[in-house]
Amino acid sequence: MEIITKLEQYYSMKQEVKDLRQRIEAGERYLAEMEKEGCQVSDTVTGTRKDGTIGAICVTGFPIPEYEKIKTMTKKRIARLKILEEELMEAMNQVDDFINKIPKSELRMIFRLYYIDDYTWFKVAHVMNGRFPKRKNKYTADSCRMLHNRYLEKIEKKLKNVRSRSPKVCYK
Repeated sequence: MEIITKLEQYYSMKQEVKDLRQRIEAGERYLAEMEKEGCQVSDTVTGTRKDGTIGAICVTGFPIPEYEKIKTMTKKRIARLKILEEELMEAMNQVDDFINKIPKSELRMIFRLYYIDDYTWFKVAHVMNGRFPKRKNKYTADSCRMLHNRYLEKIEKKLKNVRSRSPKVCYK
């Protein structure tokens, strides 16, 4: 169960990093747009004009509070992204170590394509068919997924058996 959790966590972290990068890019684009266009905010107030008459006055200016808020938020996101990328690299190393311990070459390739390369099951099947063109039974998205699931179930059963056979320690 532990390895399944690690694989799921790794996948989730990849998606979180991708989302954070998109948010940073959107913030940077918005800031650049504000700077380029000289984004002006304006408001109409009632007051005394320069000529001494009372009436509507149009006030315009650069939205410094909004600009600083977005700039600060983007900096925080960049700092968070660096931390997440370090955690992701650590998780990727653990996943890669697990994949390298898989005895069958076919399964190692399926796991790498799905977890490391982030392919869908359909794309995994397509790539596997390209690597093994003379295979009698072609790979399908379902067959790749089932090979993956069966291997994880097999590993999970082995771990349960090892845990149940471990010696019990009695303390007096």
